Amino acid sequence: YIIGRGILEALGIGVEVGEFDLATRANFATQKNGIIVDRRAGRISTEENKRIVEILRQNIKEIDDVKVSIYPGKEHRFVVIFTGEDLSDNLTDADPQKEGLPPKEAQAKDSSAARSQRIVNAFIKKAKEVLKDEPKANTILLRGFSVPPNIPKMSHLYKLTCGAFATYPMYKGLARLVGMEIVDCGSTLETQINTFKKQNKKFDFIFFHYKPTDSRGEDRDFEGKVKAIEEFDSVLPEILNENFDVVAITSDHSTPAKMGSHSWHPCPVAIRAKYEPKDEVSSFTEKEMRKG
Repeated sequence: YIIGRGILEALGIGVEVGEFDLATRANFATQKNGIIVDRRAGRISTEENKRIVEILRQNIKEIDDVKVSIYPGKEHRFVVIFTGEDLSDNLTDADPQKEGLPPKEAQAKDSSAARSQRIVNAFIKKAKEVLKDEPKANTILLRGFSVPPNIPKMSHLYKLTCGAFATYPMYKGLARLVGMEIVDCGSTLETQINTFKKQNKKFDFIFFHYKPTDSRGEDRDFEGKVKAIEEFDSVLPEILNENFDVVAITSDHSTPAKMGSHSWHPCPVAIRAKYEPKDEVSSFTEKEMRKG
């Protein structure tokens, strides 16, 4: 079952998504001469994001009897909820996924999404008109269209109390979707780890997410990514000292700084558990993990 990221982003910022809602994850972006030159609008500040979202809210409230709700996220990201009857998430992304390409419209994958296609593309056109004079965030990209999925909760499936310690909205949304309790742990690794040490005993299962390695990779900032890894490495002992039965460290994808995007490279996994036999691997790298 493929879940569009729109629902995860919406849940992650605390937006309730109902039966007649179509959610999408959105980026502010920079367009010049018909080409997307920055998919993240220079990673504008969250405060700037809020200002621009308010402008969109004042100018776009409804399209063809479909209500449009717009919510700011972090930095360049925001969420759009379309509310109306007969909406489908069977749409392609309205995002070229790479810089140096022209923008894309959403396309219906079948006839059930024809109305959604028309509504979404009309919204994009209106948003571009509203934002045309913005220096950086003068266009938008939409992707991950999704309606609310019917997913069983971890507490029902596995009889576990589950807690999520995450600072970035989408990962909070993912955790909410599967029934984890979202622990408010601030916006920095310091506040995240301090909250974790105080509250982890409440849960049988914990999801601890660290975002900066991915962000620095997307920015092609190799030195920044190294620093982000070292920052997490410095607090890892504080996690291990909590004496969990099992600790697994992994990622959802690779983001090489050389590429500046998500990639196909396999992700390393490290597991520490009482009954897990040791191997000869001594470094947490993709190459070393091939030996273990």
